[in-house]
Amino acid sequence: MILASVSAEAASILLSVFVLAALTATMMLWMYATRLPAMKRAGLDPQAAAHTADLRGKLPDSAERVADNYNHLTEAPTVFYAVALGIVALGAADPVHVACAWTFVGFRIAHSLVQATVNRVALRFMLFSLSWVALIIMIGRAITRALSL
Repeated sequence: MILASVSAEAASILLSVFVLAALTATMMLWMYATRLPAMKRAGLDPQAAAHTADLRGKLPDSAERVADNYNHLTEAPTVFYAVALGIVALGAADPVHVACAWTFVGFRIAHSLVQATVNRVALRFMLFSLSWVALIIMIGRAITRALSL
């Protein structure tokens, strides 16, 4: 195994990656648990979802919010995955990177819960922005570390 032995900090960063991946899987399950019954109630054939944009306005807002959040978890978090794994690969995992990784994940969990439930845009934007602050710190520190090798 390449990473048979990792530091506690590296293991914590990897755990944050797995938690964010689990959030994405949870939102995917929630999306189908809301979308499929909503499509049935609306009398929509599954083929109507061949292009998900075609479902806009045909399903209740509660089903669309969950689907939107699932899509959001395949956007900015992909940068987090790459950066977090790069930090571990560089051997740059330290308490600051760990704190930033968990801060990013915590804000993304909060963002998902807000978007999928009450959908307060100002609150979502704040959570999104704060998650990016943590990620930008990780990116900057990782670049600095990579340049010093």
